[in-house]
Amino acid sequence: MNRTSPAVAGLLIVNIVVFAAGFLLPNGRERLIDAGAFWYPANGHFGLWQVVSYMFLHAGVGHIFFNMFALFSFGTILEREWGAGRFLLFYFLCGVGAGLIQMGINWQEFHGLHDRLVAAGLTPSAIASLLATGSGAIPSDPATKAVLMDLYGIYASPMLGASGAVYGLLVAFGCLHPHAKLALMFVPIPVAAKFVIPALLLLDLFSGVTGFSLFGAGIAHYAHLGGAAIGFLLMLLWRHRSRGRDGGRLDDFVSRSG
Repeated sequence: MNRTSPAVAGLLIVNIVVFAAGFLLPNGRERLIDAGAFWYPANGHFGLWQVVSYMFLHAGVGHIFFNMFALFSFGTILEREWGAGRFLLFYFLCGVGAGLIQMGINWQEFHGLHDRLVAAGLTPSAIASLLATGSGAIPSDPATKAVLMDLYGIYASPMLGASGAVYGLLVAFGCLHPHAKLALMFVPIPVAAKFVIPALLLLDLFSGVTGFSLFGAGIAHYAHLGGAAIGFLLMLLWRHRSRGRDGGRLDDFVSRSG
């Protein structure tokens, strides 16, 4: 088995150490999430550093396992082709971009829900108090109550995980190795990356638009899509620079796989 590349190894170690610290330190998980997860800006836990730190926190064993497995599988290949510096730049740009895009979606949804509550008769100060304390005079009308719960979900549910950055890696791998065969759960034969990766993105888009997710609630689908979009834009930018430098050659983007 090939050894893990240095930057990928460092990211794996940091993610695993942070995850373990959440269970080993007193109140470690709660303290890490309060300080490092990406909270909605109106929440008192919000901090600017969270646009980076959220990538090193995970919700559970399954969450960190699949993200780290993908980071190891695809990141090792990309780092060896690009070098550690370029790989890390790509990884963090995708992760930060994913977080900002998801937060932008949340911001739009939050203000739309807030306006609906004001139209239903709640004052902005009453809404702010309900969000800050998590308690108070809850509206009796079921529809208004549902809107308030959706608003509170955005306010009190921070974003965490490396999935956005990992989706950027998936897109980069697909651009460089479109014919590489990927083994999938519940699929008896390997499938080419050029089919698997777009299918994953379409599934995330469907879940983000409809709210129905095959993988459970609480998934930041637009962060996945955002990381993929940033990754694709970076690949286009680097391809353009490569064409200008090499007189139109696209050697860096020719598939090296079957």
